Amino acid sequence: MAGKTVIVFDFGKTIIEYDSNNWVVDELGATVLFNKLRLTMLWNSITDWIMKELHEQGKTIQHIVEAAYDIGGDLRIVSDANLFFVGTILNHLVLRDYFSEINTNPSFVNEQGRLRILPSPDFSKSSPTMGVIIERIQASVAAEGNKTIIYLGDGADDYCPSLKLSEGDFVMPRKNFPVWDWISKNPLLIKAKIHEWTDG
Repeated sequence: MAGKTVIVFDFGKTIIEYDSNNWVVDELGATVLFNKLRLTMLWNSITDWIMKELHEQGKTIQHIVEAAYDIGGDLRIVSDANLFFVGTILNHLVLRDYFSEINTNPSFVNEQGRLRILPSPDFSKSSPTMGVIIERIQASVAAEGNKTIIYLGDGADDYCPSLKLSEGDFVMPRKNFPVWDWISKNPLLIKAKIHEWTDG
């Protein structure tokens, strides 16, 4: 890999202005069901269940692709979304080829044409462990020499990866979003240089 900088992005509300899971669910008219299921199920299980319900209502992968399309250095993504939504949106934005790695929950279209969303082994059952992924990225780039990591994120789940960064790295929390609040409460826990941002 060329260059001395690895730039890692969260996806929803960072690369795109929306949470990709919520946006697709809203576009396909399943918001009420989604909100009801949130009381008793984990996020990826809910999204997978919604895809089952939509499939039974005649919503096809084409509908999901069209909904995702409407959203419109060494770049990598670490996200708690899923590969179908992230990949579809990146392809639509003609950005996919810019990213050397996408770390997210796996997904696939089954024999019936239904989108399945599975939990990633890198994520715990209740919340993403993006810090583990950052550690893996750090280990993989260490062999390539001294590289700087820049991490951009917005959500509370971006706090753990921020704690894993080293001196000489940069964390870029989106101002007035949950990760910004967490970092602002105790910036001394962060070894990386902190530079907030508000929009692209």
